[in-house]
Amino acid sequence: MATRDGALERAGRFFDQGGFQDLLARLVAIPSTSQEAEHAPALRRYLEEAIAPWLERMGFAISLHENPEPGFGPILMATRIEDPALPTALLYGHGDTVAGLDAQWSPGLTPWALTDKGDRWYGRGTADNKGQHALNLAALEAVLAERGGRLGANVKLVLEMAEERGSKGLRAFVAAQAEALKADALIASDGPRVEPGLPTIATGTRGTWHCDLVVKLREGGVHSGHWGGLTTDPAVVLAHALSTIMDRDGKILVRGWLPQGGAQGGVPVAVRAVLEGCPVGGGDGAATIDEGWGEPGLTPAEKIYGWNSFIVLAMTSGVPANPVNAVAPDARAHCQIRYTVDSDPATFEATLRAHLDAHGLQQVRIENAFVRMPASRTAPDHPWVRWAQASMERSLGGRVQIIPNSSGGLPGDVFVDHLGVPLVWVPHSYNGCKQHGPDEHLLKAPAREGLLAFAGMWWDLGEPGTPPRG
Repeated sequence: MATRDGALERAGRFFDQGGFQDLLARLVAIPSTSQEAEHAPALRRYLEEAIAPWLERMGFAISLHENPEPGFGPILMATRIEDPALPTALLYGHGDTVAGLDAQWSPGLTPWALTDKGDRWYGRGTADNKGQHALNLAALEAVLAERGGRLGANVKLVLEMAEERGSKGLRAFVAAQAEALKADALIASDGPRVEPGLPTIATGTRGTWHCDLVVKLREGGVHSGHWGGLTTDPAVVLAHALSTIMDRDGKILVRGWLPQGGAQGGVPVAVRAVLEGCPVGGGDGAATIDEGWGEPGLTPAEKIYGWNSFIVLAMTSGVPANPVNAVAPDARAHCQIRYTVDSDPATFEATLRAHLDAHGLQQVRIENAFVRMPASRTAPDHPWVRWAQASMERSLGGRVQIIPNSSGGLPGDVFVDHLGVPLVWVPHSYNGCKQHGPDEHLLKAPAREGLLAFAGMWWDLGEPGTPPRG
């Protein structure tokens, strides 16, 4: 007789006996980076050769679509409908990766081959996002096997190949396919847990707003001996501009940028409540959490999951690799705000302009301002969020932390805006996985837990007790 415990045992055996490692190795071996033009053919190959046949074996109907925006990777849509009256979960993932950065990996490691080393698997895409969507699909396969091919629910999937280029085309695609993609909830995986050993549910993501700050004073550099001390140095002006935006300890001084959801502004009460006692830990290889950095009075969890951050991603003046004796003609900084839904990015540029002008910094121009990925959030106490938490805690036998949004960016807003679904993100990675640099890896223990957690959720999706539809 098919049982929930039996489904979890099947999933565990698949992991323990090397089945998942073999699967992940096949996926990693396809160099499907969307950030290197020479690997463009691998984007389609990943979907056609690695994913589509697997889904077909599980009974999915599959369609492969060109991206609505020319020059970006294709999008796979798959549906497995047993009865339209049954609950329907929508899966999402991305098979594209960042650039391989082959020459920067440690000796013995390479981006396009899986390397088993201790408690982790190394390879590009192991954590972001091949390993994560593969765990979810492998769990579904285990439940289908236990139930003799029937789930008792419906599953739909969107797998894109341009997430690492800002999910270009995804919004238009989902809008066009809204009827076909109708679902009760999005339940998917990307990003890190709050710490490696604590299973996590995120109900949204922070957005990203970008701009360039530019000080351009002349067409070319001028002799530093003849003009130093007489003519304005654009790098110094830009440095002063940045010092008015953020203080020495990381506090944002442009207060109009900050979340406005609290009783007196700031972190909303519901967000603060769900983050009470929430740890933040990157694990081995992560950056440090510097106690004195950031907004005073907030916990680390509130700073990263309930607040906004300002980051200078790049800054130049002159040619750092080959400096010359000249006062540079210009200086430029590319800046980013990671923001929550409690802020309005449409006001960011005007607020910054007014701030710079008030400080006498009219020479500093704001250029190329744009939102790369909007913020999103489902209420942390939404019935589907609490359903997922209860299912995961039953499967894993311990606490599952809910956070109002993950620290990074994902296209959850697309699914909220066009499908109206609640967001249940269940990350299988951790902050120290090095997902956008060399030596990307997936920790085995969280991966195994993720497989079991999804096996339990797939089983429970086919049982009574799911949240009311609509």
